[in-house]
Amino acid sequence: QVQLVESGGGLVQPGGSLRLSCAASGANFSIYTMGWYRQAPGKQRELVADITSGSTTNYAGSVKGRFTISRDNAKNTVSLQLNSLKPEDTAVYYCNARRNFVAYWGQGTQVTVSS
Repeated sequence: QVQLVESGGGLVQPGGSLRLSCAASGANFSIYTMGWYRQAPGKQRELVADITSGSTTNYAGSVKGRFTISRDNAKNTVSLQLNSLKPEDTAVYYCNARRNFVAYWGQGTQVTVSS
């Protein structure tokens, strides 16, 4: 079992930055692929970025070059740096841990980009 707790969301103006963090508890954090997903009102949840146990990263095209995912296996955390934010980045952002078709989710943190 893995428990995930996100933090760092909030209200930011277009062009601004935020840093989301996800703290994981439970066994063997380092073996999981960690990801950030988001869900905007009326839309399906979508992958934003993920990072494998070997630190290979993958980004959605809409955020590539603006967002950066990283992990710290010593601290059992995964972070998402959000730069050059746009109103269309507004969503609830969820932390995810997955391995071998088993997935765990955090409760989500709201990111709102508005002037």
